Amino acid sequence: MPDRQLDFIVLIPSYNNLNGLRRSLESIDYQPSRFGILIVDDGSDEPLTVESLNPHVPPKTEIEIIRLPENAGITAALNTGMERLAARGDFRFVARLDCGDICAADRFVKQVAFLKAHPEIDLLGTWVRFTEKDGNFSYLYKAPIGQKAILRGMHFRNLFIHPSVMWRASTLTKVSRYPSDLPHAEDYGFFFLLLEQGKAAILPETLVTCELNANGISAKHRRQQLNSRMKAVLRYRRSTALGLLGALKLRLMQLIPYRVILEIHSLLKQPS
Repeated sequence: MPDRQLDFIVLIPSYNNLNGLRRSLESIDYQPSRFGILIVDDGSDEPLTVESLNPHVPPKTEIEIIRLPENAGITAALNTGMERLAARGDFRFVARLDCGDICAADRFVKQVAFLKAHPEIDLLGTWVRFTEKDGNFSYLYKAPIGQKAILRGMHFRNLFIHPSVMWRASTLTKVSRYPSDLPHAEDYGFFFLLLEQGKAAILPETLVTCELNANGISAKHRRQQLNSRMKAVLRYRRSTALGLLGALKLRLMQLIPYRVILEIHSLLKQPS
C-alpha cells in the first residue's frame, strides 16, 4: 500500500477538443490533494500540455498527460490510460469524464462516499442530463437503481452513461481493458465485464450533464455502434431469452433515424 493514496483518478481521452476539455476540468470540484487527472491525448493536432490546463483545475492538482503519436480512436486511448492506471497503486477508484461534459459540484463527493459506504459495489453510475449546446433540446436519462433491474436492463440499453461512472481500482486486476472488438460500444462491453465480476449501482441523482452533438461519434457511427451493442448483448447475456430480446430491440432501433430517437427521448423526458 503506497504512503499516499488518492481517492480517485479521472480518466479523460481527448482529441482536438481543448475548449471542451477545459470546461470539463473546471467542473471538477474536489479536494485537490485527494484526486488526480489522467488525460490521454489521442494524437491531437496541437499536443496538450499540463501548463495549458493548470489554470482550469484547482492549484496543486495532479495532472498527467499521455500523448499518442497519432489518432488511434477512443478504445485505444482508453486502454492506454487503463494500462497506466493498472501500473499504479496509489488510488481507490477510477472515474470517467469526456471533453465537454460537466459534473455537478457534488458529483465526486457523493460517488466516493457511496463507494466507501458500500464495499460490495464495484461500479457506480448516476442519472445524466443530455443537452444540445444551444440549450433548446435536452432530456434526462434515468436508469433503474436496483441490482436485479440493472442486470436485466443492460440487455436492452446501456444503463451506465460513460462520463458518469466510477469504479473500484481493485477491479483492474480482473478487468483491465476495454473490449477492442466492439467499436463505438467499448464502454457497453466493459460494463458487462465488470458486472460479471461484482455488483453495481446507480445514484438516482443528476450529477453529470452530457453534450449532445449531431456530428459526434455516436451519431456518425450509429449503425456500427448498434451492431457492436448487439454483439455485446449476445456475448454477455444472462440468459438466451434476454439476449435475443435485447438484440431484437437493437435491430429495430437501426430502422429509426437518430433524430427521431432524440425526439422520443424529449417527449418522454422526466423532470429533474
